[in-house]
Amino acid sequence: MKILITGAAGFVGSRLAKTLLDRGDQVVGFDNFDPYYDRVHKERHLRDLLPKKGFTFSEADLRDVDAMAAIFQRHRPEAVVHLAAMAAVRYSVKHPLVYGHVNVQGTMNLLDAARLCDPQIRFVIASTGSVYGTSTPVPFTETAAADRPLASYPASKRAMELMAHSFHHLFKIPTTIVRFFNVYGPYGRPDMMPWQWTLDILAGKPLTLYGAGKLKRDWTYIDDIVAGLILALEKPLPFEIINLGCSNPVENVRFVQVLEGLLGRKAEIVDTPTPASEPQISYANVAKARELLGYSPKVQVETGLANFIGWMREEKII
Repeated sequence: MKILITGAAGFVGSRLAKTLLDRGDQVVGFDNFDPYYDRVHKERHLRDLLPKKGFTFSEADLRDVDAMAAIFQRHRPEAVVHLAAMAAVRYSVKHPLVYGHVNVQGTMNLLDAARLCDPQIRFVIASTGSVYGTSTPVPFTETAAADRPLASYPASKRAMELMAHSFHHLFKIPTTIVRFFNVYGPYGRPDMMPWQWTLDILAGKPLTLYGAGKLKRDWTYIDDIVAGLILALEKPLPFEIINLGCSNPVENVRFVQVLEGLLGRKAEIVDTPTPASEPQISYANVAKARELLGYSPKVQVETGLANFIGWMREEKII
């Protein structure tokens, strides 16, 4: 299969690309190397991809309508996994406008380029469990309205989901939207909590935990996310929204305790009130993913963090 991956130099995109290439698929990838974090990290992600047979990569931006059209016309992919986005809830609080430009308009540009090329190109689109906000009963199920997002990032992702539905409704583009929950693991982004907390613990810097560390997050290991994406690729559906999580929320204070054990250092914890952008819990009900896709997350936090710290040491990041 020939698969277009947007954000192919990113955390999830690069690991998905590697898995697909290793099993013999062709991958067309692009990334715009947004300066939100240092380009060196994305270049590290590409290191084990660029030499591989079947991998084509270019630098391009979702906001460039002509570039999107050219990619589809040149490569004629059979499927698209759309991962490129402006991420991070906290960053979106201070920089809201870019989330509309990239996540909403950029996704529309991509969908329209696919429509004009071949409306039967199937899509798997990454969204976020953050769309559920604080008004949804736990565990979060896909039937929830998800209409009270707490920041521009989840709001833009929910808008993106709705735009994708409109393209499916009008042009019959087969689309599966997967809502990610707190993805972590090797090749993770440097702005993510596991990375930042690890560096802070080792440097002896105070580590901020909201609400006495009682916030719970449904930490989902990268390999489980990649497995879910591939299952979604292999089973095209007319239009569905599906949670991809571990379905086992862990208190942040427990997450830090696991890091402390792996690093052999104690964290200096500062208790801070929870900001308005942060929900008390993220918790994916994955029954739909299990039923429709055969998804079954396997990696718990203790194993996932051990793998993450091992990778950071191998890469001499710590």
